[in-house]
Amino acid sequence: MPTLSWLGDSAARTAARRVPYRILDPIESVGDPSSENLLIQGDNLQALKALLPFYAGRVKCIFIDPPYNTKSAFEHYDDNLEHSQWLSMMYPRLELLRDLLADDGSIWITIDDNEAHYLKAIMDEVFGRSQFIASNVWQKRYSRENREAIGDAHDYVLLYASDADKFKATRNLVPISDAQAKVYKNPNGDPKGRWRPIPMNAQGWRPNQMYKITAPGGKRHDPPAGRCWSMIESEYSKLLAEGRIYFGRDNNSQPNVIRYLSEVEGMVPWTWWPHDETGHNDEAKKEINVLFGTDEAFMTPKPERLMQRIIHIATNPGDLVLDSFLGSGTTVSFRQACVTRWPPHGSANRAAWDRR
Repeated sequence: MPTLSWLGDSAARTAARRVPYRILDPIESVGDPSSENLLIQGDNLQALKALLPFYAGRVKCIFIDPPYNTKSAFEHYDDNLEHSQWLSMMYPRLELLRDLLADDGSIWITIDDNEAHYLKAIMDEVFGRSQFIASNVWQKRYSRENREAIGDAHDYVLLYASDADKFKATRNLVPISDAQAKVYKNPNGDPKGRWRPIPMNAQGWRPNQMYKITAPGGKRHDPPAGRCWSMIESEYSKLLAEGRIYFGRDNNSQPNVIRYLSEVEGMVPWTWWPHDETGHNDEAKKEINVLFGTDEAFMTPKPERLMQRIIHIATNPGDLVLDSFLGSGTTVSFRQACVTRWPPHGSANRAAWDRR
């Protein structure tokens, strides 16, 4: 497989192995001492190596919000590494995070266009190209950005899994929104509640799904050109007997399957994450200002609704969550951890551990 080359890449590819193991020194205990929740202050490369003997293969969800390398200097961290230095900083940390991830676990990384495509190249190398799940697009701004040639309105949430098939089988659906629920209506007073018609056809040609259907009004229907019915005839007959087939107001339209709102467990996640669902930068700043005040606020926090989306999809109660670039602490704050105050040091130098 092609790999990305940069100045110092050989040293970066062996850095994780060269970092010595060390014992973490407990400083103070806050909250439930019997929990596995940990807040670690220090270099996250050393911290991740120290966690390996205890947590290798156990973490269900890793979220990291690393420095974007935007050539900026913020109050709490410097985001101005030379490109090859940024890659060398990320590579060994990704290797250790991979080793901590459970067989059905996933890793989510927020990033922007400065390094997103290079990050994907090294993620393909570390996790395997076949374990790439999605490059989700998060709408971080809701108003126009007019300072650039083309306004910057989004970040990426890059997603990989230890095993793509296991992740698909275990990931959670996204709750249906109020806007999505509005399409479910009850024009006929159905005692089962609100419903919507789903077209009863599918792409392709299957011999046992090519039968004729006669509508109650007498009109006969074949599947649309290039398509077949979405079920075999016996299944259609069963739904028809149950009153689950809708032929339109005139009783002569093509068949639709009635789907009740009460049956909708959720929606399959997709890659477009609009601000009205997952928050935006202004929302995140307001959240952190409420907690710490504007004088001490972290400059680049992520909104809690963004974390809610990720943790909801990726985990269930009791699962382990890791954030090794803790920044403002949104991950742990959302997870209702016991720690309520973060040390005033750079995000690249902190690691957080939390059990959902």
